[in-house]
Parts: sequence; structure tokens; C-alpha cells
Amino acid sequence: MSFIERLFGSGKKDPTPDIPFGRYTDAYKTDAQQALFDRSLELFDQGNYLDAYREFLTYLKDEHTDNISWREENGEIHFEFWQGSQRITGRANTEKVKVESKIARTDDLNVGFLRRLMEANFNLKFSRFALDEENSIAILFDTNTTDGSPLKLLYALRELAIHADKQDDLLLDEFKVLRPAQERTYGDIPEAEKEVKYNYLRREIERVFAEIDKGKPDPNQYPGTYAYLYLALAFKLDYLIRPEGFMMDALERVHGIYFAKNDRSPQVKITHIRKEYQKLLERPREAFFHEMYRTRSTFGINPAVNHDTIVGLIEGELQNMEWPLQQNYEALALAVPQYIACFALFHYAPPKPDRELFHLLLQILEPGFFRELGFSIPYSEPGGPFNKTAILKGIKNIADQNRLQFPLLKPDAGRLDFASPVLFAKSYLLMIKELNLSKDV
Repeated sequence: MSFIERLFGSGKKDPTPDIPFGRYTDAYKTDAQQALFDRSLELFDQGNYLDAYREFLTYLKDEHTDNISWREENGEIHFEFWQGSQRITGRANTEKVKVESKIARTDDLNVGFLRRLMEANFNLKFSRFALDEENSIAILFDTNTTDGSPLKLLYALRELAIHADKQDDLLLDEFKVLRPAQERTYGDIPEAEKEVKYNYLRREIERVFAEIDKGKPDPNQYPGTYAYLYLALAFKLDYLIRPEGFMMDALERVHGIYFAKNDRSPQVKITHIRKEYQKLLERPREAFFHEMYRTRSTFGINPAVNHDTIVGLIEGELQNMEWPLQQNYEALALAVPQYIACFALFHYAPPKPDRELFHLLLQILEPGFFRELGFSIPYSEPGGPFNKTAILKGIKNIADQNRLQFPLLKPDAGRLDFASPVLFAKSYLLMIKELNLSKDV
């Protein structure tokens, strides 16, 4: 039974669920939005500060979500915007700009979290953590208006917002003397959706553990091969489940452990990575459910990249699937293209055609998960072969929807190999690699 059926019962045609995937990005600004930012810089240079800030706030507004609002009162602009679960408030006038977000409250000035925040302040360029008169932990930014150009505000507000959103769940989870400073009033999701995501999380971790525990090939002899399995899992879970708090931090630690430049051997690194996944398996179900909710954001974490970056990623990594493929270790071979697609979605804001094609690949390779959430996934029958016609139609739809911006976008679907999931994934990435995303005809 699908997620939608569990919610509303069967007998009606299921609508497409409104479930977002992946990390929020603000990289896809339109030309009109960019013109607003350019106009705000011009107005600021002319000394029209409040007019400049109005244009700047309009530039930050996401047309797809209610992420920012403002009002004017007595010659002052009062604004608020959202980053994840955090509400950030600010005010601007002709003399000063001040922005803050409350992170947590405390009745006990515990040395542990105070030290954590002091250390964090050393890494902040524009903002700072502080305690207010009510013993609330807040992150602040202020500047004289004459020094507060929209460009400076863009960097400062991004830094403040991202750190506010990251630290609230982590501090509350680690330091029990803290309590929330803001009650979350937005983003509740149905229990059925949480259940699907939780079960998928456990199932996928246990599947990877079982693959490694086979010992063929020997993980100690081929740690790099198994690293693809672990890292593809982390990036895939991050994209599909869109976690907050502890789980999001755990998946980032998996990445950090493997790519850390230290004297640990690859064998030791994958051992430490397994421990991180084991922590997720041992974490109470209720703790996961508490951290599953929708968010609104204003700033993306991932940098925008061009298609050449995606090409370089595919060229640099795809060759590493050849050995496990030749040795018939199909699960290990398939981890490489999954790693490439999900690495790009985890680290970057790729061009829209690349992002949408990577998402389609995950729908093709993970149809059960999407169906449990209520999506109609025609790309294969459960346990059956690929539906070639549906896959080619999905690729064509993406190309058609993006061709106005990318007139030379013509995926060569004729090169796709439908013989097996691993051969399909390999040929699919080679198709993406050959795309022409030039905007010049």
C-alpha cells in the first residue's frame, strides 16, 4: 500500500506528493532576480539605502516558498526570513542594520556549550554567537548602514543563517540543559512519510553492512572499493530523506572521515565510517521522527557549478567501476555511478538539467522507495525489467523543459544500455557527460 493510500485510502487516483528532495539551493536565480540585486547595488551607491534594501529583500524572495517578509514602520524596514527551522529577524534604517536569530535558551551557563560557541566565533567572519539578557543563545550581525552594502549583507546573512540552522539541533541534542528558543510552527509531515523514510534508512544501512560482511572481495584488501558503497549510501540518504539535526550531521561526518587529510589508512577510515552508521541504527525511532520535518530556506549551502565540473566528476570516478564490474561484484560496481550522482547533489548546485537527470536516475534505481511515498514510477515493474519507453520519455521531458535556457540540450538516449541496472547507470552517466549545456546556439 502506498503512502498516499495509507493517508487517504485507496480508490482514487493518487496526486503527485509534494515531497522535496535534496538540499535547498538558491543557485537558480532568474535574470529578473539578478537584475534586482544589480539594482540594489546601484541604489546603495547613490545613497538610497532603504530603496536598495527593498530591492535586495525582493531578490532574496523565493517564488516557490514563503521564505521572507518585511514591513516598514517609522522609516525603518523590519524583516524576517527562514533558514531551515530557524527564523531570522532584522531591521534596517539609514544608520544601522541589525540581524539576529535565537538558537536556544538556558538556565545554567554550562561551560561545555559556552566553549563550543566561543570556538565557533573564531571561524565566523561577519556574525557572532552571544548571550542576551534572558540567557538566550543568539547569533548576531550588525553594521553601520554606510558599510552595509547589499553585497556585504548577502555574505553576512548567508553565514548567520546557515550557522543558526546548523547549531540549533546539534546543541539541543548534545546539551540537555538547553531548550528551544523558538517553537517550530511549520513543517510537520505525516507519520506515514516518516515511517517510509525511517524504514528505508534502516534497510539501506543493513543492506550495505550485509554486502561488506560477505567479505568478497576482502574489505581490508580493497577498502577503496567499499568506500564507494559507504559514501554513495551517505549522499543518497541525504538527498532522499533530507534529514535534519543528528542524522544530517552523522552523514556529513561520514564524508569528513573518509576525505580527512590525516595519517589514517583507508581500512581504518571505513571502520570508523561503519561506527557512524551503527550509531544511526541504534538511534531511537522517536529521535528520527522528531528530526523529520519540512523546512523553508533562503540560502543554499552548496556552490553553483557549471556542466564542466560534472563532466570532470564523471570522468574522474566512473572508470573505478570497471574492476568490480569485470569481477561480477555488481553491487560494488553500481555504487560508483550512484556515488557520482549523489556526490554532485550533496556537494554542488549543478545546472538544472544535470540535477533533474540525476533525480530521474535515482527514481529509476530506487523505484520502491518513491512508490512507497506515493509517487507514480513507471520506469520498471516491481522486480521486473526496465520500461524503456517510460525512461526515454522521462529524459525527453527534462530536455524539453530546459531547452529554452539550453537550446543545444539533446541527450543521446540511443547510447543507453538497458541490460542491467549497473550497465544502465554507467551508460546514463556517459550520456550526461556528453550533454551540451552551452547557452549559445
